[in-house]
Amino acid sequence: MTSSRPRLAVVQVTRSRPENEAYNAFVQVLNGRVWAMAEAAGWHVLRLAAEELGPRALLAATEDVDAVVIMGGEDVSPAFYGGDVDYPGRSLHYRSADEGQIALVRRAVADGTPLLGICRGEQIINVALGGTLHQHIEDGDLHRNTGVPITEVMADHEVRLAPGSRIADVLGADTVIVRSAHHQAIDRVGDGLVVAATAPDGGIEAVEHVSAPITGVQWHPEDAQAAADQLPALLEALAAAAVPAVEAGERAA
Repeated sequence: MTSSRPRLAVVQVTRSRPENEAYNAFVQVLNGRVWAMAEAAGWHVLRLAAEELGPRALLAATEDVDAVVIMGGEDVSPAFYGGDVDYPGRSLHYRSADEGQIALVRRAVADGTPLLGICRGEQIINVALGGTLHQHIEDGDLHRNTGVPITEVMADHEVRLAPGSRIADVLGADTVIVRSAHHQAIDRVGDGLVVAATAPDGGIEAVEHVSAPITGVQWHPEDAQAAADQLPALLEALAAAAVPAVEAGERAA
């Protein structure tokens, strides 16, 4: 019997990082919170790793999902946005994961599939639509803690939500306190995207597509110390956007 629950693909970069097991463990805790919270909210969750699948298999595995979340992780390869090959703070690049997730965003725009990008996921959305990234934000700023164990890297700061934006409506506020841990951020905004939130330093903290139900946030609503209502609200917005497609499928069946 086929489940009547809406299907959500939660797409991470990779499941294994033998070169940095502490970072991998930290990332998997964050990913696991999204999976668990989405399942508790009624989603049937597909847990996918873009690097292991490759672009073609990732697109096939997500062809019939009702919504997508693209999670955080390593830097997007500068080959996809014309950035410098060498830059401060450079992480490993998973080009196959980048390629697959970029293709996933472009298909979501074309098909109107609801999609949420978190941290790197927001950057993937931007790059997929022709935008660029600031390749390194200097150490000691408000976007992350430096010189600490990975489990202490998250920093709290205020974000101002753009009046009239979908995310301001979803979160029911003009400003929110968020948890973040990133050294890259959006520079030139991609085609069809608008800025939906900014940090006190002017950094872009959220983007929305003007016509497709696609949102990216630079912060981590899935962190254990994030405001408890942020991730549930974002998942609820995904579900609301997915409802028309789900109902149409049920009528066709």
